[in-house]
Amino acid sequence: MTQVEAYWLGLCPYQEVADLQRAWLVEIADRSRADSLLLLEHSATITLGRRKGAEENVIDSMGVPVMQVERGGDATYHEPGQLVGYPLLHLQEAERDLHRYLRHLEEVLILALSHLGLEAHRQEGLTGVWVADKKVASVGVAVRRWTTYHGFALNVHNDPAEFSRLNPCGLPAAAMGSIYQFLPSSPPPLPDVASIVMNCFGEVFERRVRWMPSARSTLLGLG
Repeated sequence: MTQVEAYWLGLCPYQEVADLQRAWLVEIADRSRADSLLLLEHSATITLGRRKGAEENVIDSMGVPVMQVERGGDATYHEPGQLVGYPLLHLQEAERDLHRYLRHLEEVLILALSHLGLEAHRQEGLTGVWVADKKVASVGVAVRRWTTYHGFALNVHNDPAEFSRLNPCGLPAAAMGSIYQFLPSSPPPLPDVASIVMNCFGEVFERRVRWMPSARSTLLGLG
């Protein structure tokens, strides 16, 4: 069974992690680094995917940085309290179907939410994960040399009202939710949710995933 090295990075500026992904992507594609799963939260950032007209879905950034990125999809918003996951996987021959890969990422999140006592689901024709009528997770990926990067964003503690800055993924801002709205008490701390997601990732993708000791400053080239 292929091993994946998982890292909890905490709160990170978007650009620093984007640079890390691009650097590790090359090493993983060359098989000089193990497949990796980066789990973290971002400071406030709007990102625009490759979908034509994505920039038109930004209503008012209100001073939040807007960045064009390589992933598929439309405009989305990151902020503290949202769990972001970036799987850097070299896909095996039998896994080289990007629709299948997207559905697997959704399944990871649906399974993780079930561990928190929530029944989550997909919406036909759309990408992401919903609880009741609210979208709680967005998924947008990129692949180079059959190695994945970018990934998913799960709204945990963050305020969905902040999505009013844009039409997230082309949807009205009111369509967005956060899982704290559906639980009788506050969700676990983000690192605990990250552990649940990590375990579900291993189950769905049939990988052996283990936490790696990480010094954020070293990984991001800050120290």
